[in-house]
Amino acid sequence: MGQPAEREAGERASQGAARFELPPGQRLQKGWPVTHYGPVPKFRPERWEFRVFGATADGEKHCWNHEEFTALPYTTVVADLHCVTKFSMVGAEWGGIPARTVVDIAPPAPDVTHVMVWAEYGFSSNLRLADFMSERALFATHKDGELLTAEHGFPLRLIVPHLYAWKGPKWVRGVEYMTADRRGFWEERGYHNVGDPWREQRYSYQEEPGDGPDL
Repeated sequence: MGQPAEREAGERASQGAARFELPPGQRLQKGWPVTHYGPVPKFRPERWEFRVFGATADGEKHCWNHEEFTALPYTTVVADLHCVTKFSMVGAEWGGIPARTVVDIAPPAPDVTHVMVWAEYGFSSNLRLADFMSERALFATHKDGELLTAEHGFPLRLIVPHLYAWKGPKWVRGVEYMTADRRGFWEERGYHNVGDPWREQRYSYQEEPGDGPDL
């Protein structure tokens, strides 16, 4: 199981490096563009449910409604967001529930290596378990102290700062624990299976042995 390479600009800044050092091929973005595939879903709190399923340690599915999920311990992370379309937004404060909190409450089976993060309309993104359990991976409900807008993923989006932003879907509805890797929505359509911006892992043709389930 690969370990996450947490090498984003915000972390290097805390170590005295230049604040706006960006991954290769990226440009500094003012503001936050709206980028997504398909329509913006309508939030219906009475129907909303977050699920953890698949290869759980106890073999059970774990579910929270919106009120229960947003009552989980809240934290903030200052982190950059690197979009594969080549813009980078730096120094945002994200607030929400750490991915590790979900793992602690609903742990995976010992042989789990990957997760599939599921969102509205069947959208999905696969991650190595180590990346998902990064200390800075967060199910965000807020940015810079304000609730996310619908266009930016309200009520919940995953932030994984050390990977390209498509690895953190908007409108998240659940996590599937997997004992073997398989590609998510964009990964099936030619995007890199890992998505490390510091290695400029944008497209599947750049994959090396071990990067993807098909190699």
